[in-house]
Amino acid sequence: MIADTLRDRIRSGGPISIAAFMTEALFDPRHGFYATKDPIGAGADFITAPEISQMFGELIGLVAAQTWLDMGRPDGFKLIEMGPGRGTMMSDALRAARTVPGFMDATEIVLIEASAALKAVQAQTLGPSGAQIRWIDRLDAVAPGPSFIVGNEFLDCLPVRQALRHKGEWHERLVGLAPTDKSAGKSAGESEFVFVLGPPLGQDADLVPARLQDADDGALVELRPGDRQVVDQLAERFSDQPGRALFIDYGPATSEIGDTLQAIRAHKKQPPLQEPGTADLTARVDFESLIQAGRSAGLTSHGPQTQGRWLTELGLEARAAVLSQSQPGKRSEIARQIWRLTDTEQMGELFKLVCLDSADLPPPPGFSAG
Repeated sequence: MIADTLRDRIRSGGPISIAAFMTEALFDPRHGFYATKDPIGAGADFITAPEISQMFGELIGLVAAQTWLDMGRPDGFKLIEMGPGRGTMMSDALRAARTVPGFMDATEIVLIEASAALKAVQAQTLGPSGAQIRWIDRLDAVAPGPSFIVGNEFLDCLPVRQALRHKGEWHERLVGLAPTDKSAGKSAGESEFVFVLGPPLGQDADLVPARLQDADDGALVELRPGDRQVVDQLAERFSDQPGRALFIDYGPATSEIGDTLQAIRAHKKQPPLQEPGTADLTARVDFESLIQAGRSAGLTSHGPQTQGRWLTELGLEARAAVLSQSQPGKRSEIARQIWRLTDTEQMGELFKLVCLDSADLPPPPGFSAG
């Protein structure tokens, strides 16, 4: 059990970072949340935009094909998805992209996936597409070449650290142990995971966004070292070959104070430290810091653009009209899909897109008003 492993680790070495807790809970190869199950879909733990409507993935596919055209139709083009879920988005993307002459012949499909359970689901989903798929565990292991990289709800799953302002200094917030409350019906001798105040961050305090550095005591800020690592990998990859990376995720447009760590199990929230390995752990993406990291690495950034506006600019309603005409019995269902993807009270405002490009590429589709 992951909980037992984490308890032993804390007892022997002291409190651990939230990032270490998340890494164990999500990615342990035997018992981690992503290693042991397929968590995506209406009857599972959460649902993503590609599972809501085929139109989402189709528009991604057309953006990928346009990127290939903008690069001069290169051979050896890589279409890379990070965290491809069930493979639904890639399946829909390929159906749309293959309408662009020459694209499929020039393109290699690469999925960045560490979960054996999800790889099996992806293979089943993408089998009918007829495309040659390669699975690789890490982006930096993908062979060089011009590329379009997409990550839908990928960044929010990367482990985060948390910093807490205490007596004028930033301290790391850690995970420790405390005796279990017997009144909660748990056995004596057990211990539960709790948040504890760790040592000052020291030099790592520079990771706190500059305009939040002087926040009041009690303020909490989330640090996302995983995002910076991804940006560094993109910058290295794009230094020799043209490339574009598109990230779709949820979070504020500007860096904010606050705890956004959450656990989702069967579409319901549960305490984030409860039963590690049984729920998805995520935190909102800091798009402002992501863009700043991209610019510091020499990448051209676009966004953040809200998902609703981006899909509208790409012609979601026109695509929906075509689908409704060919499938008149599904008109109300298609209208409901548009509402879920674009309405400000659904995914339209909370979900945003950022595009990070190598130099000399035209602006990406969907960002002209962002």
